[in-house]
Amino acid sequence: MKLANLSTSAILEGIYTNNVAIVSKAITIIESTKLEHRSLANEIIEGCISKKHDTLRIGITGVPGAGKSTFIEQFGGLLTNLEKKVAVLTVDPTSSRTKGSILGDKTRMQELVKNPNVYIRPSASGTSLGGVARKTRESIVILEAARFDIILIETVGVGQSETAVHDMVDFFLLLKLAGAGDELQGIKRGIIEMADTIVINKADGKNIQNASQAKMEFSRALHMFPPKENGWTPKVLTCSALENKGLNEIWQLISNYNDTMKQNGFFFKNRQQQNENWLIQYVEQELLAKFYQNPKIKELLPILKSEVIKGNTSPFKAAEKILRLFQIN
Repeated sequence: MKLANLSTSAILEGIYTNNVAIVSKAITIIESTKLEHRSLANEIIEGCISKKHDTLRIGITGVPGAGKSTFIEQFGGLLTNLEKKVAVLTVDPTSSRTKGSILGDKTRMQELVKNPNVYIRPSASGTSLGGVARKTRESIVILEAARFDIILIETVGVGQSETAVHDMVDFFLLLKLAGAGDELQGIKRGIIEMADTIVINKADGKNIQNASQAKMEFSRALHMFPPKENGWTPKVLTCSALENKGLNEIWQLISNYNDTMKQNGFFFKNRQQQNENWLIQYVEQELLAKFYQNPKIKELLPILKSEVIKGNTSPFKAAEKILRLFQIN
């Protein structure tokens, strides 16, 4: 049977049995903006939530050039060697002008993409907050129902993407570079508070000493922050993804963190909080979509924009006028 003709039950069965082609089809459906796909997408998500696998979600962020793709390729290989089934969700920058996306992560992870125990899904970030694909959470639900053990979520590493990804993962890893002149500049309260570990990448060759120095600087900075709600103090490690060094230590730290959080109950509390946030954010997204799809809004908004640009009315008065038009049916 062609994928296009599959029933909802057939799609769900394919997801449950880890049929990669059907998993991809399901994610395409939930990413679709077509109204005719909305009902099917909701049915797929509902069917997947009841079949969730005990999956660990790991967020990986870092500035462009920090070596995220190389790190994920090597780290993913390590996990599959440990008999883990790994899914990688990568979010590519989308041009704000052309709305195009390179979607080049599969070409950057040439070895990992060949691994039968790995599934890589690149997604265009679009206009969603922080460059995180709007349907990333739904993709996670599908991948958990498909019985993946580890889901790695890569951010574009700019703006507020860290905040968005942090709100959907169990462990948050910040990848940094040494010798790039950003050690002290990179010590920002927000990202440090979110990070569960800081990894200094490219600790090889002539850069080993720089990496060691960066590790000390970040370690000192971490002592300036109060303990997290879960009692965990972020650690600083070094690695060379290129030379495949230090990755075992990173996995051991993540495993210890996961065990500790499950023992003290924070793992489940965090998941519950994330589900609550998911609800609120979905409501906000739907309200925003309904607002801009409203025919009266579509007609009036360009007129008011023109009036504001010309200085004939204030942005506040224009906003009040257009909001009075909007009614939730």
